[in-house]
Amino acid sequence: MTGIVNLRERVTRNVRDVGSSTVIANLRELFTRNLRQSGIYIAFVLIVGLFAILSPNFLSPGNITNIILQYSYILVLAIGMLVVIIAGHIDLSVGSVVALTGAVSAVVVIKGGHPWWMGALAALGVGLLVGVWQGFWVAFVGIPAFIVTLAGMLLFRGLTLKVLGNVSLSPFPAEYQKVAGGFLNGFLGGNGVDVFTLVIAAIAIVGYAVNSYRSRQARLNYLQSVEAFPLFVLRVLAVAGVVMAFAYQLARSRGLPIVLILLAVLIIVYSIVTQRSVFGRHGYAIGGNLNAAQLSGVKVRRVNFLIFVNMGFLAGLAGVVYSARSNGAQPGAGNMFELDAIAACFIGGAAITGGVGTVVGAVVGGLIMGVMSNGMQLLGIDQSVQYVLKALVLLTAVAFDIYNKRRAESAK
Repeated sequence: MTGIVNLRERVTRNVRDVGSSTVIANLRELFTRNLRQSGIYIAFVLIVGLFAILSPNFLSPGNITNIILQYSYILVLAIGMLVVIIAGHIDLSVGSVVALTGAVSAVVVIKGGHPWWMGALAALGVGLLVGVWQGFWVAFVGIPAFIVTLAGMLLFRGLTLKVLGNVSLSPFPAEYQKVAGGFLNGFLGGNGVDVFTLVIAAIAIVGYAVNSYRSRQARLNYLQSVEAFPLFVLRVLAVAGVVMAFAYQLARSRGLPIVLILLAVLIIVYSIVTQRSVFGRHGYAIGGNLNAAQLSGVKVRRVNFLIFVNMGFLAGLAGVVYSARSNGAQPGAGNMFELDAIAACFIGGAAITGGVGTVVGAVVGGLIMGVMSNGMQLLGIDQSVQYVLKALVLLTAVAFDIYNKRRAESAK
């Protein structure tokens, strides 16, 4: 016992005694320890910087707000898709589910004349039923998720056409539209800059700093390596600076988007679920090594079933957000959304074989796709070229994942 205490004291003392001469070495170790994740953040900053140079309006308050509003539903889908991919599955049906749930909501609210919240609940309910349907075939019948969701992509697209009668429905009431286009502002005043938005951002920064410090202390308690404390402070300050700059631009525009609050809640909840819950750990175990998970007592069928129920729920939520954003339901809604969500996960660090990935990484991957689309549109780049560049980014991300795995295997 005394030996363990002495070892812990030596590790803690070595970390605290790191001087400025070793900061560069620690910085190098910080980025190379998990190059896959660190590279994503660096790439995101570089892409934003590139478009900021090429297009003067890219970092304008209005454009930053538009990026959040335009790609929010893709980020919602990416969070659910990440959970699916971690367990070694794929879901090709989410775009059709977005269309179906939006159509059901439109029929309830626009055709039926019911309150807006009943349409939202109906969409979420349909999303859950879709998840139950697909989860049953994957988990209990044993059909691969690729086949089940490929069939679902066709099935739910057909149901969308049936529900809408192959015509569009619009408009939604103003309350419904606020889900994706509403703002919270003016509560604390401000002369051209919404103070409420800045206060919320400051609270988020404090929460991030406290959580990061607690995580660092926990790693020290378990004798795990951490970055030097000055480097830790530098990282927190860098994040705080980026967040406050982003919040300032929002505050100069229309304030805090409601959909951004929704995304923040989802990121926090699903980060906790994937990293700290039994369900999340079992998902990683199934994707990492199915046989080992089964031998360890993981209820694979139950976990797989719940994974697809969760994906259906989030697809229903994305359907509400998308229909509110577009102010209507269209038979062709959600086209190619599944590919955007899958690409966001792989670009954000998820492994093609499962067992690897983070919620924050998937969101950053989605933001990279959104920033690229928005920036290329501002520059007037042809749509065909946009598709080519997105394809190359996705291919590079997956190739990088394979390269890292081979390098890790050769190092063993």
